[in-house]
Amino acid sequence: MSLKERIKDDMKVAMKTGEKFRLGVIRLILAAIKQIEVDQRIELDDEQVIVVLDKMLKQRRESIRQYRDAGREDLASSEEAEVLIVQEYLPQALADVEVDAMIQAAIEQSGAASVKDMGKVMALLKTQMQGRADMSVVSAKIKASLPL
Repeated sequence: MSLKERIKDDMKVAMKTGEKFRLGVIRLILAAIKQIEVDQRIELDDEQVIVVLDKMLKQRRESIRQYRDAGREDLASSEEAEVLIVQEYLPQALADVEVDAMIQAAIEQSGAASVKDMGKVMALLKTQMQGRADMSVVSAKIKASLPL
């Protein structure tokens, strides 16, 4: 079963069980997928759906930060609940040890010698870590690993 089919099945279950919040989040996911499919006239595969979900997750994390800065804990907790639902459809997150090992391997593979070569390292890691790690955290770790 494809990821998109799984999301659609979960939507049906949420409708039957009356989980309104979950249903709303799943509909947002499906709308984002459908928008890209209509705009680009393509059918998204699992890898492309993961990219969409990762983007949604990044947006939610930014919203949480902004809501907390503005003192709106109610909105931040709502966004956190959405994050949990979106994460259900992403591959299992990488542990810090795995991320560090992948960063070191990518630095060696790309021959990165300074922060100027960070783009090479990010290019290698992005496809491997898409949906499995917060790329802003990965970026900060790469920056810390490379000499100025």
